Amino acid sequence: MKLFTQMTKMALFVASLSFTGSSLAAEPMNLDSLLKTLEEGKSAQSVQNQQREQAFATRQNEQVQMLKNTQAKRNQMLVESERLETQFEENEVKLANLTDTLSKRMGSLKELFGVLQQVAGDSSNKFATSVVSAQIPGRSAFMDELAQKMGSTSKLASIEDIEKVWYELQREMTEQGKVSRFNTTVIVEGGNKAEQEVLRVGAFNLISNGKYLEYNPGTNTLSELTRQPVSRFTATASDLQNAKSGAVQFALDPTGGSILGLLVQAPDTAEQVHQGGAVGYVILGVGLLALLIAIERFVSLLLVGGKIRRQLKDNVARDDNPLGRVMKVKDDYPNVAYDTLELKLSEAILREMPKITRNLTLIKIISVVAPLLGLLGTVTGMINTFQAITLFGTGDPKLMAGGISQALVTTVLGLVVAIPTVFIYTLLNTRSKGLLLILQEQSAGIIAERSEKGA
Repeated sequence: MKLFTQMTKMALFVASLSFTGSSLAAEPMNLDSLLKTLEEGKSAQSVQNQQREQAFATRQNEQVQMLKNTQAKRNQMLVESERLETQFEENEVKLANLTDTLSKRMGSLKELFGVLQQVAGDSSNKFATSVVSAQIPGRSAFMDELAQKMGSTSKLASIEDIEKVWYELQREMTEQGKVSRFNTTVIVEGGNKAEQEVLRVGAFNLISNGKYLEYNPGTNTLSELTRQPVSRFTATASDLQNAKSGAVQFALDPTGGSILGLLVQAPDTAEQVHQGGAVGYVILGVGLLALLIAIERFVSLLLVGGKIRRQLKDNVARDDNPLGRVMKVKDDYPNVAYDTLELKLSEAILREMPKITRNLTLIKIISVVAPLLGLLGTVTGMINTFQAITLFGTGDPKLMAGGISQALVTTVLGLVVAIPTVFIYTLLNTRSKGLLLILQEQSAGIIAERSEKGA
């Protein structure tokens, strides 16, 4: 049985060799060759197994050595950890003692350094937004660095730091009372950069080329305001920049730009007129029509009045003026009775009256209609306001501002048109009645003269 088992293993080994060697599988073998092959294979396998065992033993020794090294390193680190813990505890005790000693030695200086830290922090924020920094940059960085250093318990301010804080505060106060000129880069209209002379008025305003400038602390740049205030303010800026000495009136913003920003945002006259909407345009159109008619009537009555005054000085009736045409009636009817002549003269005066009073009624109608149109705009604007309240509520006043603006602007426009129109109508009506009164007086004189002749 044992022999059979060995033969079976040998057969299996022979089979494995037949798969690995192509030359052996190609030729048939006898028993001697097979035995010899088996001996050679067994010898080669023994050598290979020995090599594997040796390599395994070598790696095992390396791993054992590595384990020993790791254990040694661990023991070393444990010792170092115990030493560091002991040193840390000792340092904690020393630090507490030194801190206590520092507090005792500082005494009242601790309060001084606290005030210094607070002053440095406040000054840093002040210098960052001050327009003086446009001319003298870098001050806020020092103050901020000093405040951070004073916030650390391990660092103290030196005498030089304290003196510099005092110097910077004194310089800020001094510069607030000066009007200084300096050259720097300014962002002009359109986004372009230009080197310009800038005039700094204390810590309040910056101007250049007659325009107000805006200081941006984040980028430390100067730029012209996108929208300048009205001309009466910019005119003072130009006068101040062109002045070389003496006192000059200047529109100063003591808030450092807040009031100026509100003035810039305020709508001008044209924008206010546009807020009136369609009703506002109609009111302006009606007012313009009344103005044109008034100018035409004023010039016409002025010319007619001049001709009538010249006719009063001349006994010869002329056809170029109403008085001359009325006086000519006397020449056209020399022999009629005075009552007939009176009717003829009244007829002539009635013919002249429409020419003298032409379009005055239209001016009067406009003076009455203009405030009614303003009232119409008021009602329309309030309707829009209540619609906005219905849709969006009263949380945001800006949503109601449009309707309220229309209501108020149209009311103002109606009154602005109506009030001067009433005065103009009164003036023109008085002048026209004065001319008609002259015609009536002369007509009465002519009738009296004819009546005397008839008597």
